[in-house]
Amino acid sequence: MERERLVETMRGILGPEGVISEREELRTYECDGLMNYRVIPDLVVLPETAEQVQRVVRVCYEEGIPFVARGSGTGLSGGALPVESGILIVTSRMRRILEVDIPNQRVVVEPGVINLWITEAVSGEGYYYAPDPASQVVCSIGGNVAENSGGVHCLKYGFTTNHVTGAEVVLPDGSVVHLGGGKAPDAPGYDLLGAFVGSEGTLGIATRITVRVCRKPEAVKTLLAAFEDTEAAGGAVSGIIGAGIVPAAVEMMDRLTIEAVEVAVHPNYPDAGAILIVELDGPEAEVESQFEQVIGICKQNRATEVRVAGSDAERALFWKGRKAAFAAMGRISNDYYVQDSVVPRTELSAVLKKISELSGRYGLRVANVFHAGDGNLHPLVLYDNNVPGEAEKAEELAGEIVFACLEHGGSLTGEHGIGEDKKKYMPKMFTAEDLDVMQLLRCAFDPHQICNPGKIFPTPRLCGERPGPFRMHPVQKAGLAELF
Repeated sequence: MERERLVETMRGILGPEGVISEREELRTYECDGLMNYRVIPDLVVLPETAEQVQRVVRVCYEEGIPFVARGSGTGLSGGALPVESGILIVTSRMRRILEVDIPNQRVVVEPGVINLWITEAVSGEGYYYAPDPASQVVCSIGGNVAENSGGVHCLKYGFTTNHVTGAEVVLPDGSVVHLGGGKAPDAPGYDLLGAFVGSEGTLGIATRITVRVCRKPEAVKTLLAAFEDTEAAGGAVSGIIGAGIVPAAVEMMDRLTIEAVEVAVHPNYPDAGAILIVELDGPEAEVESQFEQVIGICKQNRATEVRVAGSDAERALFWKGRKAAFAAMGRISNDYYVQDSVVPRTELSAVLKKISELSGRYGLRVANVFHAGDGNLHPLVLYDNNVPGEAEKAEELAGEIVFACLEHGGSLTGEHGIGEDKKKYMPKMFTAEDLDVMQLLRCAFDPHQICNPGKIFPTPRLCGERPGPFRMHPVQKAGLAELF
């Protein structure tokens, strides 16, 4: 379809205000939170209803036009990176909370709803939504579902996949399916909802999402412990978990991160080589008992200072620095590259030591702020894009961190997905057979590879995976291979 005709078709579906076609305006959408990769989409559309999403996707399917869905665009792996000659379907105008069902502990929302809004909607009833990425004030639920995002409370409460109970999905051919259960907590058959959550927008677009909300705990207690270095702080984490205590959150920040957040948001942290924020929640008697144990374990591991939040305001101040850590890096570095890998908790000290060695070898600073309780690392490689070659060096260093995590029994991603960023590393973790099986699943949903093409998988594979409009592989055209 010619572009002018396509624009008119989309305006017919969405109205003039729902279609962006001018190049200057399209540049606003050329990347997500990972700015190292940029592609200007051919067209951006802003649907307000599921029916509009369905009609847009149906046009894409009939015309063989690739499309990518995105919400707030806060992803950090390039998972919502547009494709050339493709349409970007932005769900940020689909932001209605459709149903609050407290007796069944569920809330139904549209994909553009901001994460924090769910908690705000049920807070008065004594409930909250547990998954809370650091970007929870701006990130959307649709993106959280695509990336299976987590947050500081994943250690105890699990990732997004543990809290999504159902979804209405527009498939790549424009049909609509409902995955998961309704008000009942489970559904028979294959767990297609489980496959959909974390599929990084490659299986379809969620237009309605049902999430589970949790009752607020009877008690919450938070402490901040300072240590001379990350090794001592890591020892405290191992001690806490080893004692059979499962905190609601255990977060660690190293000296460089502490310096950055002090300049940015002034949380008044102690002068330390590392800081732990430990939060316990649950029945009051249990929290009180375990909290004393945690304080003792921190002191046994050479904590130089332990502060206990005496009020909600003080607790919020502890978290303010942690939540602002990524943004605070702008105070000490022009640019940074976020890596997101995970290692077994017992390997934290070894991997942190390796990161320090790599930082010295490459001559680039690396700030560490991460979910220590579940080994989910977020090393931030600091660099200056104005220095020729430094961005490439930062990416190379980040890749070496990935390899170090894999060598220590870790995984490629903790909560940010593979996207465009880490697809080249997939063969380091998975065999060719593993990747073929993943492709078979993907092709069952999207046989023509128009739904977020070019992500997750490292190279063109059996399905002719490639960005841009679908082209038949020469081997397939010659009748020597079949499309999955």
